[in-house]
Amino acid sequence: MEVIKTAIDGLLVIKPRVFEDARGYFFESFSQRDFEAQVGKVDFVQDNESMSSYGVMRGLHFQRPPYTQSKLVRCVKGAVLDVAVDIRKGSPTYGQHVAIELSEENRLQFFIPQGFAHGFSVLTETAVFQYKCDNFYAPQADDGISILDQSLGIDWRIPLERAILSEKDTRHPLLKDFDSPFKYNVESQNKL
Repeated sequence: MEVIKTAIDGLLVIKPRVFEDARGYFFESFSQRDFEAQVGKVDFVQDNESMSSYGVMRGLHFQRPPYTQSKLVRCVKGAVLDVAVDIRKGSPTYGQHVAIELSEENRLQFFIPQGFAHGFSVLTETAVFQYKCDNFYAPQADDGISILDQSLGIDWRIPLERAILSEKDTRHPLLKDFDSPFKYNVESQNKL
């Protein structure tokens, strides 16, 4: 696997080695050994999958401490625009984001460590999205910031009139009205 750094420290794109021939293709979608050697020690404990139709926008979600989650995400059918926003107080990139298209064709994965809000928009007729988490879902810690916050400067590549959001996702605060529970830690960033 190839690990590609992004403009924000800690956010990484994972490009698997794909072996293709006349029969189809094969690749390791995850290897704990390789992940630890190239990214760091993360113990994933839960895998999730969602299916969504064109225009669905999910996010920008995170879990509050002590139930924070790192995620390794990928799209196995269709395509999504996947976005992570830095919400770590004191971070030099606080409020900035990285957006990457994940698709069944490019097979890219996106590693999002704790301290980021995460969301995606569906760019194809349907999309199947999978993610590994390093902590279990804790409904009491479920939170988010507004996916429609224009100050974030995210181009979701979906016309607003075609966007489909859950009621919950329309109630999250704007970044300027948000008190982040995360603090930027230079030492922990240097480990990833």
